[in-house]
Amino acid sequence: MDETPLSGIIITGASSGIGAALAELYAAPGILLALTGRDADRLAIVAGHCRSRGATVIAETVPVTDAVAMQDFIQRVAKAARLDLVIANAGVSGGFKSWDDFDGYVRSITSVNIDGVLNTVNPAIPIMVRQRSGQIAIVASLAGFLAMPGAVPYSSSKHFARAYAEELRGRLAPEGVKVSAICPGFVTSRMTARNRFPMPFLMDADRAARIIRAGLIRNRGRIAFPWPMLAIMRVLGLLPYRGLDWLLRRAPAKD
Repeated sequence: MDETPLSGIIITGASSGIGAALAELYAAPGILLALTGRDADRLAIVAGHCRSRGATVIAETVPVTDAVAMQDFIQRVAKAARLDLVIANAGVSGGFKSWDDFDGYVRSITSVNIDGVLNTVNPAIPIMVRQRSGQIAIVASLAGFLAMPGAVPYSSSKHFARAYAEELRGRLAPEGVKVSAICPGFVTSRMTARNRFPMPFLMDADRAARIIRAGLIRNRGRIAFPWPMLAIMRVLGLLPYRGLDWLLRRAPAKD
C-alpha cells in the first residue's frame, strides 16, 4: 500500500520575520517544509524549531535572485512531496546614500522583490497545473497600494507583487490553482527594525502569520491587514491626486 505523500510547502525569506513565523506555524507531521533564507545560522535555528514540531525540513540558502538555482530547488521539492503551497515571501528594503548610488540600489531591491517573486512562483506553476491543485501566496505590502516617494523602489516593487498575484489568481483558477496577494502593514522584523519613523499599528510576526494562514485557508484573493492601516490607505487613495501628491511627498524616507 502506497504511503500518503508529504504535503510540500515552500517558503522563501524564512530565516526571520514573517517567513520564520509562517514556517513554524505550518510545521507539523506529514509536512515537508522547504525553506530558503540569506542567513544560514538563523535559517538553521528556524529549521530546528520546525523539526521539533514533527515536520520534515529542507533548509538551504538558495538566492531567490538565481533563477536556475530556484528552479532546481523547487523541482527537487516537487519530487519529494506534493507541492501544495508556495509562499514567495523574500523581500528587502532600505535607502540610499547618494543619487550616484541610486541605480545600483534600485536594481538590488527589485532583483529580490520582483525577480525573486518570478523565480519562486513561475517554476511552481506548471507543477501545480499538472497536479490540478496547489496554492501560491505572494507577499506584497500595504505600501503597494499607493506610490510612496519615501520608499522608492520598495513601494513600486510591492505594487508589482500585488498586481502579479491578482492577475495570476484569475488566470490559474480554471487550472485548480489558488493564488493570494498578502499585503501586510508594519510587522516586527529585521527590516522594520531599521525604520526611524513611527510605524502605526506595528504587529508581531506571529500574529501576522496567523492572519495569513487563516486567509489562505479561506482562499482570500487579497489578505490585507491590519484593517485600520488598510482603511487609512483606502481613504488616502480617494483623495484628489494633487492633494495626495502633496501629502505623500512629506512622508519620511527610508534610511
